Amino acid sequence: MVENVIWPAYLDAGLSRADGRRVSRDLAVEEPTVDEIAKAVQQIGYDATIERDKAYSREHWADRGRVVVRGADDSTKNDLVQAVAAYVVAMRE
Repeated sequence: MVENVIWPAYLDAGLSRADGRRVSRDLAVEEPTVDEIAKAVQQIGYDATIERDKAYSREHWADRGRVVVRGADDSTKNDLVQAVAAYVVAMRE
């Protein structure tokens, strides 16, 4: 089974692409949380596990956590991140 990791930095509007953001500015949000990301992953239909004590390598000083996604065998990681970002934006509206 494939496991994908989604870091909050992937969706953070305050970061540049060089700093780790993986979605366009249109889909990025200010300071996304692992709880929002996990809820979005579950809305898409995959299992999400939150690991709160982890730090993204480009933000090693900040333990913002990460979300481990299981069961996303049928899509690429980029497709998964884009879909999760769209759900997080929709949840905040």
